[in-house]
Amino acid sequence: MLGKTARRAILPVAVEVVLGTALLGWAMLSVPHEFQGTLMERKEDMLRFLGEYYGALHFGPIVTQVLGAVIGLVVGLLLLSAVNTAVVALIGLTYMMARDGEMPKGLTRLNRYGVPSLPLIIAVVLPIVVVAMTSNFDALAGLYAIGVVGAITLNLVSCTLNKKLVIHWYERALMGGTALLLLVIEITIAKTKPDALFFAVCVLGGGLLLRGYAQKRAGLQTLVVHRDVAAVFAPEIAEKMKVNVEAGQKVMVAARGLTPVVRFALEEAHLRKGALYVLYVKELAVAIPSNVISETTPRWQDDSQASAIIYGLRDMAKKYNVPILPVYAVSEDPASTIVDLAATMGIDFLMLGASNRRFMTQLLKGDVITEVTRNLPDNIQLVIHG
Repeated sequence: MLGKTARRAILPVAVEVVLGTALLGWAMLSVPHEFQGTLMERKEDMLRFLGEYYGALHFGPIVTQVLGAVIGLVVGLLLLSAVNTAVVALIGLTYMMARDGEMPKGLTRLNRYGVPSLPLIIAVVLPIVVVAMTSNFDALAGLYAIGVVGAITLNLVSCTLNKKLVIHWYERALMGGTALLLLVIEITIAKTKPDALFFAVCVLGGGLLLRGYAQKRAGLQTLVVHRDVAAVFAPEIAEKMKVNVEAGQKVMVAARGLTPVVRFALEEAHLRKGALYVLYVKELAVAIPSNVISETTPRWQDDSQASAIIYGLRDMAKKYNVPILPVYAVSEDPASTIVDLAATMGIDFLMLGASNRRFMTQLLKGDVITEVTRNLPDNIQLVIHG
């Protein structure tokens, strides 16, 4: 759903940008060569010039002037919208970096409208000061170009090298090829526009110095460790080690008697404030059709061993206020039955006692614990007590 929605939002804009850029390039190339000097003079308002030129070919001078004014107004409004987007993005970026300790904490202070005060001032005042102090707008265009191309290149390289990003191989190859092309363009801009290169180096250097100062003030320190040590503290490991202590979890124990594993299951159910499912599987070693078993519903009350376990466990559970839910089954394959019942009932913890079978019995009939371990869903915790 997210991919479908994003595709509907991004694809029209991408098509519009590609076709619009191609049409504007075609329109500029279609202007006669004698207007080459005018094109260079009007490069700052090229869209307005194109509107006036092609308007003069088909309409009168009055319509041409009106068309040029309308185009200038529309472009100005678009630039104001772009400035607003840039200001909002700069405020959000500064606030997030300050909250993460990458920038001074003073940048996280909010005004009564919920907007970071200092980032708002920086994002609005700094561009005004830069524009007011310069008369070389070509240099500003170079600064914009090196920043935008560099940001897109960095984004594409990150997506291409991110192995955890689930994309097709041809999509990764397309992004990698585009990143290489933009990298060449970035190097060309840095080579042909020294002012832009100097600006980028100053921004990166100043940003890194400010980041280091903020981390030092926050008491953070960077350590270099071996990759084996770093893997122990990876975020994925921490997520897997998250403690689950929610009340009401379901505990199931496969009982063959009042053994230590049953006592341990009772303790866990009491600590987790959940129900204890007591599963007794009567193994059927006779090869008969399954419909013969399903004709009569087996009852644990009719099984002397199962009833002795459940009744005895109920008496003990009353002291700890743990509800006992008996589960009884007759099966030719106890391991599959245990797995199916645990998954069907949404069990959180399945507890089994260590097998006491002899080696030849395990070899000929198989080990129940091994089969359960192999087929149990990942969301069910398996505890082997023995």
